[in-house]
Amino acid sequence: MNRRRIVFVVFEGFQPLDLVGPHEVFQRAGRSGGDYACQIVAPRPGPVPAESGLPVHVEHGVADLDPQGVDTLVVAGGTGVDQARHDRALTDWVAAAGAGARRVTSVCSGVFLLAAAGLADGRRVTTHWARARQLTREHPEVRVDIDPIFIRDGRVWTSAGVTAGMDLALALVEEDLGQQVALDVARHLVMFLRRPGGQSQFSMALWSPQPSTDPIRAAVAAIHADPGARHGIADLAGHARLSPRHLQRRFTAELGLPPGAFVERVRVEAAQRALAEGDDPVEAIARRCGFGTAETMRRTFHRYLGVAPSDYRERFRSTSRELEHS
Repeated sequence: MNRRRIVFVVFEGFQPLDLVGPHEVFQRAGRSGGDYACQIVAPRPGPVPAESGLPVHVEHGVADLDPQGVDTLVVAGGTGVDQARHDRALTDWVAAAGAGARRVTSVCSGVFLLAAAGLADGRRVTTHWARARQLTREHPEVRVDIDPIFIRDGRVWTSAGVTAGMDLALALVEEDLGQQVALDVARHLVMFLRRPGGQSQFSMALWSPQPSTDPIRAAVAAIHADPGARHGIADLAGHARLSPRHLQRRFTAELGLPPGAFVERVRVEAAQRALAEGDDPVEAIARRCGFGTAETMRRTFHRYLGVAPSDYRERFRSTSRELEHS
């Protein structure tokens, strides 16, 4: 069997975790049956400084690495992408490699380089939330969806910022080698949760493992589909087709917390997204997300996040404005 050739594209000012995170996922999967051969390419060989100043030694420049025969192309992001996407030799190499690759992927703002190479035309893509408006403005040929951790549109996969690249790489490993290998890799790398692509990049910390059986998956899916709906133990038992007592026991055993606590955390996530993305009043968001009243949501936010909903909205938007204009 031919080895799967995974090629990472970096440039001066790349985000180091966009490279190291996915690279470690593929390397670990290689020890569990994946026949991966990882390479790194940059505009020129030699030390390539990341945006943090960390130098990474790259053996191959675009002039000496054959773009043909790439299985999976992984383009890193970082502040340096704004200059790198105007490097004609680099974009031509990415275009040539991507044209024949089985999969074309980007992490964070690496999608700007994919777009410059013509590999994202007409695709639904994502990127770091702070770059979404710029991507929409500069590349009307792509359809930007800011919310998901990662998106697959045909053979083109794109992910949100930084650590989301590891979630993307795990999904690629799962496609190649199955769920168990992906879970084994996640455990080894102490990734407590293998996040699904549809999860919001604005979510809270990774606080829950994936359910391991179909009944509990059905209950969890119902909660995520409509956090503000009725999710009492009887309602969830109906989704899972279990008795309430059986549902309570299995849910807690598989996810490490009872259904009521899980519902509350998902509702906090939903409220975080609503506060960050829209201008609806806090009272309206509280009702829509299942808290009932603004005061109940305020107490819950203080318990989980240490801030009031109004303060969360202001802090998130202030950070967003700073990053967009940096």
